[in-house]
Amino acid sequence: MRQLWFKIEENTEIAKDTMKLILSGDATGVERAGQFVNLKIEGFYLRRPISISDYSENSLTLIYKIVGDGTLALSKMQKGEKIDTLIPLGNGYNIDKAGDKPLLIGGGVGVPPLYNLAKKLVEKLDPKDIKVVLGFNDKLEVFYEEEFKALGVDTKIVTVNGNYEGGSKGFVTDVIKDMEYSYFYTCGPMPMFKAIEKNAKTSGQYSFEERMGCGFGACMGCSCKTKYGNKRICKDGPVLEREEIIW
Repeated sequence: MRQLWFKIEENTEIAKDTMKLILSGDATGVERAGQFVNLKIEGFYLRRPISISDYSENSLTLIYKIVGDGTLALSKMQKGEKIDTLIPLGNGYNIDKAGDKPLLIGGGVGVPPLYNLAKKLVEKLDPKDIKVVLGFNDKLEVFYEEEFKALGVDTKIVTVNGNYEGGSKGFVTDVIKDMEYSYFYTCGPMPMFKAIEKNAKTSGQYSFEERMGCGFGACMGCSCKTKYGNKRICKDGPVLEREEIIW
């Protein structure tokens, strides 16, 4: 982990209350899809953890939802401003377990880390064998459908109220129940996770969204019990394997 300053190159709204933040700086430490950064926002004591949607050696793409005063303040920052960043944090997804037909399941603001995961899987597998299901509440919240489709992966959108043209109505579990897949990766809210756990056919990895203090394992504020002892979501996670989770 390093503490670095990144410069804002873009900070724009891409869906309802959802922002795309592109930062330039030294991102060479990022190694896995599913890792995250912790941003220091002026005027707020605690940093804000945000998952990495995509990255290169000198840039980061972050997608975040405006849910409180901190993220609202972040959304008002302008191109050219600099932001104090802890990078990289978390363990990220292990793609070695994907098998030949992986399934990626994202819910709302849990969608972003799956984009770079899909890019990495495309490097190993036929894109047509990679399935992606993205769930949202409403059509106004949908984002990154075209970006996933541009990778060549099989992408499906589902909204709770069914008002998205070309998408399905219901929940992600309604879409995945009849699918065949070798392994699954997911990120999203806890109710979605519990529903997936009841329906999943294979092993998989869950990336947990959790309130954090330090973000690098020192404060123990985000510890959770697993079948193999206590783990810190920020350092030992945020990705945990299905077999170790206590629901």
